[in-house]
Amino acid sequence: MSTDVKVPASGESVTSANVARWHKANGDTVHKGDILVTLETDKVSNELEAAADGVLEILVGEGEEVPIGALIARIGGTASASSAAVTPAPAATAIPSPAATPTPPAPAAPTSPSSGANVEIRIPASGESVTSANVASWRKKDGDAVSKGEVLVVLETDKVSNELEAPASGTLKILVPEGEEVGIGTLIATVDTAQATAPISTPTTAPTAPSPAPVAPAAKAAEPIAPAAPTPAAPNKPAITLPAAPAAREISSAVTEGRTTRRKMSMLRRKIATHLVNAQQTAAILTTFNEVDMSAIMDLRKSLQDQFVKKHGVKLGFMSFFVKAVAQALKEVPSINGRIEGNDIIENHFYDIGVAIGTEKGLVVPVIRDADQKSFAQIERDILDYATKARDGKITIEDLQGGVFSISNGGTYGSLLSTPILNPPQSGILGMHTIQQRPVAINNQVVIRPMMYLALSYDHRLVDGKEAVTFLIRIKDSLESPARLLLEM
Repeated sequence: MSTDVKVPASGESVTSANVARWHKANGDTVHKGDILVTLETDKVSNELEAAADGVLEILVGEGEEVPIGALIARIGGTASASSAAVTPAPAATAIPSPAATPTPPAPAAPTSPSSGANVEIRIPASGESVTSANVASWRKKDGDAVSKGEVLVVLETDKVSNELEAPASGTLKILVPEGEEVGIGTLIATVDTAQATAPISTPTTAPTAPSPAPVAPAAKAAEPIAPAAPTPAAPNKPAITLPAAPAAREISSAVTEGRTTRRKMSMLRRKIATHLVNAQQTAAILTTFNEVDMSAIMDLRKSLQDQFVKKHGVKLGFMSFFVKAVAQALKEVPSINGRIEGNDIIENHFYDIGVAIGTEKGLVVPVIRDADQKSFAQIERDILDYATKARDGKITIEDLQGGVFSISNGGTYGSLLSTPILNPPQSGILGMHTIQQRPVAINNQVVIRPMMYLALSYDHRLVDGKEAVTFLIRIKDSLESPARLLLEM
């Protein structure tokens, strides 16, 4: 007799929950009171405990969203009868469930007759809020000989990308192909160290006879994904799939139909989309504009650039001026350096400024810490380091967290004017734009000056129009008279 594990009710307004993390593996022996799974709703997270002793049969994999009352697992059999399911042995029995199998806690059984020295490659943890990752791109093919330290695969989460290196030398066995989204801790490949000296195999040669070799798709996999794809089983068994998995895989790569092509959004793009929509739905966003004469900054850069590079080893760009101007303006208009949290106003007394950087996969906003205390050279180094990390896909979660204000430079792409969207929970964002030679009136004379439009979007719930205009004018004054920044005036 089996015991059902169902998603419990969490309030009248909650109709579904996300299976965030299984704490036990499929086929594990569990005891009454053991924590089985963490469920997340749009309001809270909660843990479900085993209601009886027995063997766990998982029916819904990590990352799946299911309705309240849905059956996600069963507990059946007895503890003693399940020992073969969790104890690795040369003749391991097949997993009795058709469900996806989260990370098995026991070492995997050998994947080939000559192995016994397999090194596992699993999806690493990337922060408490990250529950899955996309296998974006394999740098090596199935059956390739690899050396310790070589980059094997690029992984993408909804926040960052990172590379996994070979933990040992040997023959690579790929278990999860490109484009698959799998849970944290999932086994995606093994390295057979017993074949470390073997020559490089052709892509069609699979080193493991019992396990079907996944075929790496030819399409570039930075973007196509299969949401809530199944977690692979232990490497000595064929991968186990959820009932909905085939449909998800059919559109995991780009599909061209007539005059249109359909492809899945990347995890980063999905996160950006959700973030921007939430920003517009939860804040009263208003934008105010001004323009700044960039003559003084351009003249200063031209006259001091060579000396600046010689001394600091980095170029003096426009962004460091804007970062310093924003930090100074936040001190004078502190309401913008805050956020709304429920019915409370949180005032920040630090100046960590986010700088938007465009990448091939989307926009990221790394944060320059304590910008008010840093020199122009230090800020330029930080920006250069972040740009390099973003280009190489090595931005970390820590790099993106904790900013109090953001700056976005659409001018690098030729934008003349825009209304930037807030980066929640921040209450302000400054938009820079392209510099244009325009006629302006100065001392009753029409002259040609390099002009830039500035746009300040702010949360009108917290920031009044007078404060927003004052803030923007303060930035304009600092940029048109850079000496103010040095003297903090």
